[in-house]
Amino acid sequence: MTESPDHLPEYLARLADEEAVRFITDGLLSGKDNVPAIALNQAAEALPEGPRWRLRAIRDLIDDAMYTYRDDKPTQVDAWLAPRLHAVLRLTRAEAADPALWNYLALGVAPDFVVWRHLSESKKTVNARYFKGPYHKQAFARLWWAAELFRNGPDYEPVVIACGSQEMMNGPLRYDVIDHRPTAQALVRLLRREVVRTGREANALFKAVNVAAATLMYDVIAPDTERDARAVRRWIDEGEEGRAVHHRPLPVGPAEERTPEDSVERLTDHFAELFADAPVRGREDGEEGSEED
Repeated sequence: MTESPDHLPEYLARLADEEAVRFITDGLLSGKDNVPAIALNQAAEALPEGPRWRLRAIRDLIDDAMYTYRDDKPTQVDAWLAPRLHAVLRLTRAEAADPALWNYLALGVAPDFVVWRHLSESKKTVNARYFKGPYHKQAFARLWWAAELFRNGPDYEPVVIACGSQEMMNGPLRYDVIDHRPTAQALVRLLRREVVRTGREANALFKAVNVAAATLMYDVIAPDTERDARAVRRWIDEGEEGRAVHHRPLPVGPAEERTPEDSVERLTDHFAELFADAPVRGREDGEEGSEED
């Protein structure tokens, strides 16, 4: 099985797409080969040195995640790792939109995690997009963005609920509507209340919500507060100070104001009505189903 890199520099780096593809081999995707760490780091572009970019804390977190969930299905690690990765890797959204950062994290820091988490039991291989792919698919980008979009201000508890559902990870992340915080929190609330229970039900809900967004402006019927850029900046600056993030307690995110409760409840009720009318295959006979990760 693919092992952790035998050489880790002190700081994170960027690995451009055209460089990343050189290291995504059939041997790596099948979990048989390691990534040549020295060659990869020679191809990478250094980031500014500073406490926020030290990679040891990230590698330690990933090691802890793999050890903690070593006897469980790998999919179960997402709910634990997403909020902690977000809290350890403190990025602006502009920084998080850079695929070269995620390429390096997947190939230069933790290729063993990507193989462990995403190796298909049936196909005996890893989809290359988990190493280099869109933000909603790439192994680490999907976790960071899920935490960013589903956190409720400083509260990561909704992230735990959202990332505990592979349908939530595979569906809403790719839709623009999820950037509206009351929408994200309303979806989580329906999961928490078990209005939506199966994979097919979740997929039917997400499709109905996304289709309705084309004609109904959620930000009008359920307004959000303005984002507090200063609170996010202070939180990122704490990373520059080298503050440690403990792994066991759920961390605390940026001290932004929480999503307005009345907006969340309004959309929760509305989405429940949409779901009641949404076609769900197998609903009548009680058949359950879920999309594979």
